[in-house]
Amino acid sequence: MLKLYIGNKNYSSWSMRPWVLLTQAEIAFDEIFVRFDSFDEGSDFRKQISTVSPVGKVPVLDDDGFKVWDTLAIAEYLAERFPEKNLWPQAVQARARARSICAEMHSGFAALRSACPMNIEANLADTGALIWRDKPAVRTDVARLVAMWRELLAGHEGPMLFGDFCIADAFFAPVCMRLKTYALPVPDDIAAYIERLSAMPGVKAWTAGALAENDFREFEEPYRLQR
Repeated sequence: MLKLYIGNKNYSSWSMRPWVLLTQAEIAFDEIFVRFDSFDEGSDFRKQISTVSPVGKVPVLDDDGFKVWDTLAIAEYLAERFPEKNLWPQAVQARARARSICAEMHSGFAALRSACPMNIEANLADTGALIWRDKPAVRTDVARLVAMWRELLAGHEGPMLFGDFCIADAFFAPVCMRLKTYALPVPDDIAAYIERLSAMPGVKAWTAGALAENDFREFEEPYRLQR
């Protein structure tokens, strides 16, 4: 049985990607939750996750003792391990484009990710309005997302980025959560894609888990007082 080590569902965007992918693809796995306390060397989180990952971060996939870390590496491993699930698009060029945008997500959109940490249970529209007003780099990141998604949805005729749900949609699911939490403005067609992706069973299941945690982590929310 596969094991997937994850952090808090409310906050851990990196954990969300492989969890949603596995769940949506109906690949059986055991979830192992490693609660965030801090990311310092002496934290309980680092002590626990460092026993399975040399980099001391989540997520980590354990396949009968073989460990894979980093979301993109996990996605590639799953695609090869379960070829019948068609986790990447089947057409060669579509598959290359899907890999390109996943790599772009993996290393890019720094302004959006820094200014708008994932926080599924919160309503931070007021914070989002200030971010949108004051941080042009965030507006640039969102504009890139809109252009990317619009081109892919039109080219593949939806409902997901490459027609059917694939790794690319799983990679952008945490971004959709950010856009919703901070109420960042997007065109109607992009908002519709966000809602379709949010309604996918894998994403809905992760969101339900995040809402059920009720585990406020102050170091993850410097902009919000505990209620």
